[in-house]
Amino acid sequence: MRRFGFLALFWAVIGLAPVPVMAFDLQAHRGCRGLLPENTLAGFEHALRLGVTTLELDIAITADGVPVISHDPALNPAITRDAKGQWLTERGPLIRSLSLAQVQSYDVGRINPSSRYARDFPNQEPRDGQRIPTLASLFQLVKDLGADQVRFDIETKINPHAPEATLPPEDFVRVLLGAIREAGMVDRVMVQSFDWRTLEILHRVEPAIRTMYLSMASDNFHTLRAVSYTHLAVGTPRAWAAATSPRRSGNSIVTEPGASSQINRVLGPIIAPSAAASIGSYRRWVMPQRASSWRASSRL
Repeated sequence: MRRFGFLALFWAVIGLAPVPVMAFDLQAHRGCRGLLPENTLAGFEHALRLGVTTLELDIAITADGVPVISHDPALNPAITRDAKGQWLTERGPLIRSLSLAQVQSYDVGRINPSSRYARDFPNQEPRDGQRIPTLASLFQLVKDLGADQVRFDIETKINPHAPEATLPPEDFVRVLLGAIREAGMVDRVMVQSFDWRTLEILHRVEPAIRTMYLSMASDNFHTLRAVSYTHLAVGTPRAWAAATSPRRSGNSIVTEPGASSQINRVLGPIIAPSAAASIGSYRRWVMPQRASSWRASSRL
């Protein structure tokens, strides 16, 4: 009993007394890409059979307005072969410039063995014939497998510094939300983005969907540089974090590796300190939604 009292006092001192429990969400990152081709139905099905609780994926939108699952706004030569089985030798066309039929004429079922990607994921097994799937087809797969409790962590792949690469935020959200609503998945989807404009639009048009505000600090990709402590409420922020306040929205702040010190400086006065969980070398920091609600995540 004395030990319990000491622990209670310890947690109270560091500010975690209101936290009754920490839930754990096991996510399959890009459909378990360390094991099978990323963002493919084969990969997602394998992840479901492993017992993950959430499928993490990325969205692009075709020229004919279909949400498809792709991490990149353009075809990636590291994973893409044309109808003749030849690897793309450079960055392919933007997905927004291609119809769904054109997008699905490419094979994304294995990694180009000469690419850096192949060195990063030497154990990924090929599944020749896999196509870039539609979001609707993933929803249908999950229904067919009876995975009624599995959730979806969907990232809007949109860049404020490359507006020509994707639909504008309003149109992007409209098309994505249409597919989510049509499948009846509003209560099972959370949407994340480095471009916080899409999340603000979602709050306005479908407040039931949970959102996560992503940030990152690295030499090649930095979404928090040159912002002030007050920019989230009243200032003029960097484009990635434009016109938003996570405190107002009541949702999570998630930083990718390298951003923890920056995010704490920027958001420390606004939101409580973060919690972390990791599997392997991937770490994700998650800010609490509310003072009494924490969420720890990790990805395969």
